[in-house]
Amino acid sequence: MTVLDARALNRATLARQLLLDRAKLPPLDAVAHLGGLQAQEPQEPFVGLWSRLRDFRPTALDELLSARRVVRTRLMRCTVHLLTADDVVAWWARHEPMLRKRAAAAYRRELDGVDLDELAAAGRAVLADGEPRSLRELAAAVADRWPAPAPRALGEVLVVALVPVAQLPPRGLWRTGAAARYLPLAAWLGRENDPPAPAGTDPVGRALVRRYLAAYGPATTADLRAWCGLAGMPAAVAAIRDELLSFRDEHGRELLDLPDAPRPDPGTPAPVRFLPAFDNAILGYQDRGRIIDDAHRGLSVAGARVVLVDGRVAATWTVAAGTVTVAPLRRLAPTDRAAVAEEGRRMAAFLSDGESDRATVMDSPH
Repeated sequence: MTVLDARALNRATLARQLLLDRAKLPPLDAVAHLGGLQAQEPQEPFVGLWSRLRDFRPTALDELLSARRVVRTRLMRCTVHLLTADDVVAWWARHEPMLRKRAAAAYRRELDGVDLDELAAAGRAVLADGEPRSLRELAAAVADRWPAPAPRALGEVLVVALVPVAQLPPRGLWRTGAAARYLPLAAWLGRENDPPAPAGTDPVGRALVRRYLAAYGPATTADLRAWCGLAGMPAAVAAIRDELLSFRDEHGRELLDLPDAPRPDPGTPAPVRFLPAFDNAILGYQDRGRIIDDAHRGLSVAGARVVLVDGRVAATWTVAAGTVTVAPLRRLAPTDRAAVAEEGRRMAAFLSDGESDRATVMDSPH
């Protein structure tokens, strides 16, 4: 069985994640290919798409949000993602048990004695009038019936797990700050979510395996589970195993992949790329060693924006007053520093709508 080392996996990841070469894709197709973009920080998807697509215009994503073709909602790992409307409708029922389990666990003490089905019915009744509500407004509307829990817990569980909802624009629009306001997905999209599959079948699980490998493979079953947070994925993998190729990593773990997916030569040059906070190119794996050193793994869950040099996390970056500042995590060669500075200037211009191209690279650590 072929062994793929860390560099081979790195280059495959960059290719699948549209980070090896910027793709000439419409933003809708890119969001679909990536299986959604991590979006708990509302402006970060714009950075993620800019680093992946040629000639990306923020207004194009704004238009997709306003036209209800992409949606902000909780899904994979119970976190906010930007997904195509088609994927949300197809996938929500498969994710619902996981969403319920995680939300109930997070507020176990606060919701002691609360029947979640009754709470869900009350939340749906409140939202049935078609009026968008904030989490606080939704919680206040049901708090009289359940006075003991903190209203925040009631609202969180409703919008996270019990009622499939969309976060409405202007939340998530370019350079716009707005609180989250919610409507049921069916009301926002004008169609119901697909129903759960019959017992003993899992067509969505099988589809998720294929979609994950197309955007993240080659990968282990544990990586797949880390991306989506779902139970039952080994069975979905087993159901389509005859469609897949099998490799091993350097630790002997089985890696699965689609036969026709790109696996570039490990020597393929990788350009500097700036990633947004919580990017799934890092978070979408249980073993993140293909792209980030163990010493820096904590950055991936701390909300740090990172810079890839030769395909690996080599710096963090921030922006203030129109200036992008890069803080290296290791010593950078002069040519790499120059490439980072140049990409930083392009990032500054993007974030400022062309008003600034200032970027600075701090001294490397000794």
